[in-house]
Amino acid sequence: MSSTENFKKSQEYYKHVSLFWTDLLSLMSSRPQSLMSTGPFRKLGVNAKKVNTEMIEINQELTEFNARLAEYYKQLIDTWNEAQKQFSKKVPEIPTDTEHLDSTKRIWIDIFENYFTRLFDSSEFAENFGKMVSSELELAKRWNNITSLMLESASMPTKNEVDELYKELHLLRKRVAKLEKIANHGGSRNDK
Repeated sequence: MSSTENFKKSQEYYKHVSLFWTDLLSLMSSRPQSLMSTGPFRKLGVNAKKVNTEMIEINQELTEFNARLAEYYKQLIDTWNEAQKQFSKKVPEIPTDTEHLDSTKRIWIDIFENYFTRLFDSSEFAENFGKMVSSELELAKRWNNITSLMLESASMPTKNEVDELYKELHLLRKRVAKLEKIANHGGSRNDK
């Protein structure tokens, strides 16, 4: 069995055990006679399963992101090494005096530009980069979910609620500015 299969198997086992204990704790905390039945701890107890489930999913997303990030850097390093080898083959052909320094720099730039352009145009790079960005966005979404759950448990406004307040405040400011403009403009007509 390969190390990747072992890793996936252990990750599935971790997920299974974590969900079992999360379900058990959630079941215990949802009873009125439980220890966490008063105050903000009650909400935390109710949301604990959701938080734990998000944490399990974060671990999976983080594993995916790290694999994609490692592949991304591997592609960059491999391309750099190949370009450097090609440049090293060309350098001995060029005299090493100061007159040819600019031509050496130009050759280095051209070789590296060609190699990295090929890399960035390749479907393998695009696919890996797309998956890496997707997993990073998925991680951010999971962290936002956990943050919202924790804020909700603490009876604090969530990001969405604060965003709604800002929208309302913005609309109110626009309405007030419009009304002031009408009032000032109307007042100046009466003065004339």
